[in-house]
Amino acid sequence: MTAPTIRTDWTREEIAALFDLPFMDLMYEAQTVHRAYHPRNEVQLSTLLSIKTGGCPEDCGYCSQSVEADSGVKATKLMDVRQVLQAAAQAKDNGSGRFCMGAAWRNPKERDMPALVEMIQGVREMGMETCMTLGMLDAGQAKTLADAGLDYYNHNIDTAPENYANVITTRTFEDRIETLENVRAAGINVCCGGIVGLGETREDRIGFIHALGCMPHPESVPINALVPVKGTVLGDMLADTPLAKIDEIEFVRTVAVARIVMPASMVRLSAGRESMSEACQALCFMAGANSIFTGDKLLTAPNAGDDKDAAMLAKLGIRAMQAAPHGHLEEAAE
Repeated sequence: MTAPTIRTDWTREEIAALFDLPFMDLMYEAQTVHRAYHPRNEVQLSTLLSIKTGGCPEDCGYCSQSVEADSGVKATKLMDVRQVLQAAAQAKDNGSGRFCMGAAWRNPKERDMPALVEMIQGVREMGMETCMTLGMLDAGQAKTLADAGLDYYNHNIDTAPENYANVITTRTFEDRIETLENVRAAGINVCCGGIVGLGETREDRIGFIHALGCMPHPESVPINALVPVKGTVLGDMLADTPLAKIDEIEFVRTVAVARIVMPASMVRLSAGRESMSEACQALCFMAGANSIFTGDKLLTAPNAGDDKDAAMLAKLGIRAMQAAPHGHLEEAAE
């Protein structure tokens, strides 16, 4: 089929109409779009490492690493470069093509930049894609990371613009957009998505996809399911309510709509997989998800382990994408 045109002029009404499609029709359209842009039956395996945990001054209501959270997470210093590179080597041995490094900061300090540059260069030398999430970046910091060879920078919008202040108050939605603009201007690929299951409405989910679909499309779009953590604002608020776990079919719908609206992007099935059934994850792959995080932990949250993932992917007949030596994924033939 001819690949559909990539659009950044989606209306909320169009996105709402996609959410309202009969489930089978939505899945068919999402898989059709997916095959026009991506190799079928292939999933990128990524590994996420917390290189600096806890003590973050932001008040994100979902995050156990916020100083506002009573989650028991203790603040640590930035990891030694050698330890990070050892973890990256192990991730590569386990099949990962992308290595993501996350630091619990509002923004990195200049004293930390040399170590971050070493980490990026060391991981790239292993032939893996590199990704970092370090909080907000100014233009100079983005250029420094770009010059080091950073492939991707993750900076999620989290939720719809109109719901943002219900989740975070220490920064604005516009602050997030400014960092994304700095990252793009530096020539770094953007990894940007959000969280489903924050107690938001479908209208909020429509607004979330609309915001992503009307910016230059992120090259990578992580879709997370909230993992409610005791001691966080949202974890305590949602733990004993029906909203604590989003309906799986609604979650799959969100993935499918993201695939249709952003056809060329990698759509990553991210946090929350450890509580999803294999059937739900299979539906997400059918809906167009083609990237997952592997390993036992995502920053501080539990995650399905490498062996469990390998068994599931084998059962589904899904192969791991192979990373090219220069750090970008090779195009696989249909």
